[in-house]
Amino acid sequence: MKKATVLGLAILCLCACGLSARSLKVLTIGNSFADSVFSYLPTIVAAVPDCELVLDRANIGGCSLERHWREVEKAEADPDYKPYAGKYTLKDKLTSQPWDIITMQQVSSLSFKPESHEPWFKNLYDYVRKYAPQAEIVIQMTWAYRDDHNFFPKVLPGGQEEMFDKLFAAYNQLAANYQLRVIPTGLAVQLARRNQAVKFVPGKIYSKEELAQFEYPELPKESGGSFITGIHWGKNKDGSRSIRTDLIHLNRRGMYLQACIWFAELYDQNTSVITFVPDKMDPADAAFLRQMAQKARDDYQQPAKQQ
Repeated sequence: MKKATVLGLAILCLCACGLSARSLKVLTIGNSFADSVFSYLPTIVAAVPDCELVLDRANIGGCSLERHWREVEKAEADPDYKPYAGKYTLKDKLTSQPWDIITMQQVSSLSFKPESHEPWFKNLYDYVRKYAPQAEIVIQMTWAYRDDHNFFPKVLPGGQEEMFDKLFAAYNQLAANYQLRVIPTGLAVQLARRNQAVKFVPGKIYSKEELAQFEYPELPKESGGSFITGIHWGKNKDGSRSIRTDLIHLNRRGMYLQACIWFAELYDQNTSVITFVPDKMDPADAAFLRQMAQKARDDYQQPAKQQ
């Protein structure tokens, strides 16, 4: 644990997992859609006594299954090539801990295309089996973009629901092919979108020129009910602020929902045991999000159990 702390690799936290303690070591192989679970999962776990969690990542922003495999090939050919944080190879990550669970996922822009999975998933699956044979490989089902993303009229005319339906089917088939468990994050997000009292309504689409007229911390008003970041102020490398539009990554509500479904699935616990609520989040909304995470877990039929 000392080594993990020094390197900034792992997060140690405590949680209650039923009647007996359980320790989990979890590694994510993914991208920013896996990074977001780090925001609240450790704190959720820490708020329920008696379990240990070590959480680490082999993530690269925007990284597809194919690119992860290409990075493996480059690293195997060149020992000095370190694609993860400029310091590690996937082999380094896989062998750094006796992982219990290793998660994998497709990049969101290809998540609904089952033909994009292979042969890359199989290559990575075999690589993980070689260097972390003790680990259970689990798939994270990612989520559909916000309704007003310009991706939809160009690629998926049916919009958000079409994207969700197709990614849902693609992840189910992938999990069935390898008999793997799924964390149904995408289902949890979609159920919450459908069932919340205040639903997101797309508003004005601002041009870059219009956004440039706003001064920090001022933001244009957007509809409530979103699980996606939307228009926000980001920090640049030089410390300055710039206004940005993000229609794919989870906001605080979305990240809390994601962490709740991960906790429930990985620890086999009901979300009712979760007591942590993020600062400035409405407790009633947090309770709703926990309910939606539980509903997703209850409703989802694991493909590995159906064959």
